[in-house]
Amino acid sequence: MKAVSIIRDRGQLTIPDSIRKLISWVSPMSAVSISVVNPNEITIKPHKHDYDEDRIWELLRKSRALKGKGRGSASKFIEKDRQSH
Repeated sequence: MKAVSIIRDRGQLTIPDSIRKLISWVSPMSAVSISVVNPNEITIKPHKHDYDEDRIWELLRKSRALKGKGRGSASKFIEKDRQSH
């Protein structure tokens, strides 16, 4: 299917109703990936989370369980590190 739309101020593009009705992932507040294929073509695809949430939480639990070696807290280390940049 093809449809014509106008790019408005600030690059806003409205996807026509005829296309939104066909594609379930095109809805308000949907995250999308936009890519330039070549100078005359842009693609819009649904954004996919490419991470394992269970693995992330597991690693966070492990990092929180680590004990320091007398060098102070992690938050103080991060604060000092950020101040030096």
